[in-house]
Amino acid sequence: MRLCVNRSNCHIYAQIISPCGGKVLASASTLDTDVRKDVPNGGNKAAATTVGRLIAERAKAAGIEQVAFDRSGLQYHGRIQALAEAAREAGLKF
Repeated sequence: MRLCVNRSNCHIYAQIISPCGGKVLASASTLDTDVRKDVPNGGNKAAATTVGRLIAERAKAAGIEQVAFDRSGLQYHGRIQALAEAAREAGLKF
């Protein structure tokens, strides 16, 4: 399994993809209605932290505990780092 993270100026997206790469097992983004209630602006660290916690919860619900972190070539700082740390704190291992 791999946790694939992508971001734009306004939003951040996270997906857990199967090993063969053909199926998305869990996903979360700042476009989800659950996240939009809590975070009005999707382009900041608070939003990334919320998405990180949510993807970890959804992964656990799907029976996934360990993933490989795929940051899509983005540097590991800012929103990407906030999402990763929140997912780790919520119990996802990578």
